[in-house]
Amino acid sequence: MLKKRDLHECHSLYNLMMDPAVFPYIRYKCQFYEEYLFITKQLIVEEELETCISRTILNEMGHPIGTIELYDIVNKTGFLATWIGTPYFGKGYNKRAKESFFTELFLEHNIEIVFLKIRKQNIRSKKAVEKLPYAKLANDINYQIYKSLNNTQQIYDCIKWNG
Repeated sequence: MLKKRDLHECHSLYNLMMDPAVFPYIRYKCQFYEEYLFITKQLIVEEELETCISRTILNEMGHPIGTIELYDIVNKTGFLATWIGTPYFGKGYNKRAKESFFTELFLEHNIEIVFLKIRKQNIRSKKAVEKLPYAKLANDINYQIYKSLNNTQQIYDCIKWNG
């Protein structure tokens, strides 16, 4: 279901992320395929430096359908980013990918806290997170993080998982 990132899947992933239902919600808004290749190479290097853990989400046939990553890792804490292509919406891939990724993060990498920022208007992501155990709205309990995500206006909710 998850595999380490490599450049071979970039073309498929780039085509999926350019969908207007996906593109506004991805972390790296690449306008060109070459730019996506460059960003993927950077993520691979960041993983070697242990500041990022990035995986490709695969369907049952082994085809790439999205990505999931923990970025800005400091003191066993990081931020989660994930996206899945529209043909795979509503099929349970998001939940399975997060569960598998969290198992890896908490058991293999000794990550202690995972934060996720979700745009308040992104109903699809909010509903997906509500289905996951141990997810907590952290706007109040981690107010400094919440404030840093929304330095100008409150457009994100802050979600927290403890390992």
